[in-house]
Formats: sequence, structure tokens, C-alpha cells
Amino acid sequence: MATAKELKELSAEDLKKRADELRGTLFQDRLSMRTGNLDSPSQRTQHRRDLARILTVLGEKTRAEKAAKKA
Repeated sequence: MATAKELKELSAEDLKKRADELRGTLFQDRLSMRTGNLDSPSQRTQHRRDLARILTVLGEKTRAEKAAKKA
């Protein structure tokens, strides 16, 4: 997935779309894990980390927008 530096260049809408896609992927990973069909457990961990990274950058962007509106 993308690094934090690359994610900061994306718009908030793009980040939200990616977060939604990763949430769906994580849901599928969870189902696969329960049924025993998950190929690589490390892939699930990577998806969780990617989602956390995206949500962190998205939070930074929204806080920066709010601060800019107040100033």
C-alpha cells in the first residue's frame, strides 16, 4: 500500500474511498479466517495497518481544515 507521504497528497474524498474499500477487504479477510480459507494471515495484518495509516492521515487533514476555518 501507499506510504503516509503518498497518502498526504490525496484528497479527503480519495482517502475516504480507500478506507471504505479496506474495511470491505477486512470484512472478507475476517470471513475467510473464520472458514479457514485465509491464505496469508499477514495480509490481514497489513490491511489493518493500511487502514490505520489512512485514518490517521484523514484525521490530520480534517483537523488542519478546521484550524484553517477558525483562523
